[in-house]
Amino acid sequence: MEQYANNLEALVEERTADYLEEKRKCEELLYQLLPKSVASQLILGQSVVAETYDNVTIYFSDIVGFTSLSAESTPLQVVELLNDLYTCFDSVIENFDVYKVETIGDAYMVVSGLPMRNGNLHAREIARMSLALLNTVVTFTIRHRPTDQLKLRIGMHTGPCVAGVVGLKMPRYCLFGDTVNTASRMESNGQALKVHVSPTTKEVLDTFGTFILELRGEVEMKGKGKVTTYWLQGEKPSPTPEALPATTETVPTPTRSDSYNRLEGPPPNNVSANHKTPSSLSNNNNNYCNNITVSTPLLQGDNG
Repeated sequence: MEQYANNLEALVEERTADYLEEKRKCEELLYQLLPKSVASQLILGQSVVAETYDNVTIYFSDIVGFTSLSAESTPLQVVELLNDLYTCFDSVIENFDVYKVETIGDAYMVVSGLPMRNGNLHAREIARMSLALLNTVVTFTIRHRPTDQLKLRIGMHTGPCVAGVVGLKMPRYCLFGDTVNTASRMESNGQALKVHVSPTTKEVLDTFGTFILELRGEVEMKGKGKVTTYWLQGEKPSPTPEALPATTETVPTPTRSDSYNRLEGPPPNNVSANHKTPSSLSNNNNNYCNNITVSTPLLQGDNG
């Protein structure tokens, strides 16, 4: 009886460990589909209330000429192309304080400033991420058409929005509001291999004093009329301590070997030590994401 009891106890411990491991895997998968704060509420059986955010920055991008490319490719080749491309993108955006909302076909949507608010840093994070993704797509190789160059078109806009979970089966975390529509318009009215910036986003970026923006001019947008927009060309280095006025205490500026957008300065405040570095990205198992770095050179027009 004692031996039987010991065997039964060992069996219960083993089954409990298996259950906890499967529970952890399910939770990790859910956290990849929904924000962790939202997923935790769903796990506890609580209803998720839609939340209003006063200021976020939304990123939209798509591939210029994707329809023609799809027509000349098999469905399997299209799936492989998008999987290769967005696997690369997903690796890059881990270095920034952003949340990937969804992908629809060749469209890629990212937001910063929710579900965790970050002050006005959302515009900086999306701007740096946009430049990094633009640099990534330049080195990206299409598996079935290695000589072709993908042309990414990017738009970004800042403003208020509402976020919440929609549906019970396959629930989705969605954003609502005019800010989403305007960000989409910024992307559709942009140009290949350029980052199209709204005047609202420019105002926030100007507060950092490091971003290089070029006036595009007035653009006619559906439902908005004429809007003065800008091109984001890059980011200049932050002032060094020697260039700043003397203070009672001098704090040295840290440097990084993997510069963001030609910037040698501190990484985004949210980047944790366990995030992937650009050097690790270049060693990604995806062989079609060649020589990817997070540095972003100054753009020189549509031809990159």
